[in-house]
Amino acid sequence: MKTNIGINDEARLEVGQMLNLLLADEYVLYATTRDYHWNVTGPEFRSLHQQFEEQYTQIAQWIDDVAERARAIGVGARGNWGDLAKAARSSADPGMGLPAEHMLAELLSLHEEMIVQLRTDSEACVDRFKDAGTADFLTGLMEQHEKAAWMLRAQLETEEEEAS
Repeated sequence: MKTNIGINDEARLEVGQMLNLLLADEYVLYATTRDYHWNVTGPEFRSLHQQFEEQYTQIAQWIDDVAERARAIGVGARGNWGDLAKAARSSADPGMGLPAEHMLAELLSLHEEMIVQLRTDSEACVDRFKDAGTADFLTGLMEQHEKAAWMLRAQLETEEEEAS
């Protein structure tokens, strides 16, 4: 059945492609966070192990939300891991043997990359594709990534950095 939601087919397909790229990037963040959950060691093991579990659980919900948004605009959601891995625009170091601080820095970097991309995509949805619904969705997701990044950044700050 033809999708009739007030967005032309070309724009819907381009927004759908954008959402599928986002889906791939979220999967990389999810897999990295899960990897770090499995491989974190050191004095902060217990708290970081729990924190990473909370984070990958939240990211799993974001992934589902992105896939549902793609379906809501009448475009399929890419779900094959191989396809997602190839399409992803970001990557991170594998967790085995990484110091916990490096894991936190890698996750922060992934969230910040997502924030920049979401901001760009949200603006494109409004300006180029006239899709306020997806723009609003992406802005909300960006705000969630901003909060996650802020919390990771706070963990990485030292007392000297806080004083300046």
